[in-house]
Amino acid sequence: MAGEPILVIDDNATNMKLLRVLLTTEGYEVRTAVDAREAIEVMKSFRPRLILMDLQLPGMSGFELTRLLKADARTRDITILAVTAYAMKGDEERARAAGCDGYVSKPIDTRALASTIAQRLSAR
Repeated sequence: MAGEPILVIDDNATNMKLLRVLLTTEGYEVRTAVDAREAIEVMKSFRPRLILMDLQLPGMSGFELTRLLKADARTRDITILAVTAYAMKGDEERARAAGCDGYVSKPIDTRALASTIAQRLSAR
């Protein structure tokens, strides 16, 4: 679904660069934010269809930001995929309980991520 808007929220510069390159190569329109405050600011002028949400963010966590976005009628329909190094038993359930629509563990399998995103976007 080329051209679809995606917001990547991650405070790690290497992860951010990897995701931006991968997604722009697939034809997506990508914006980035390093924390919840910046993400909220970006979303004032950019309406993503999908958010890749790091759960370990400085300040407000990705869990908190997800709950905030899912509680707001203007943003609750945005697909949110948790992208995180949390890979212990129960972590996926915690992400889903916060409102994430899916879960991708780090290190990111770049081949699988592209198809996961395409599937999520076509499902909506």
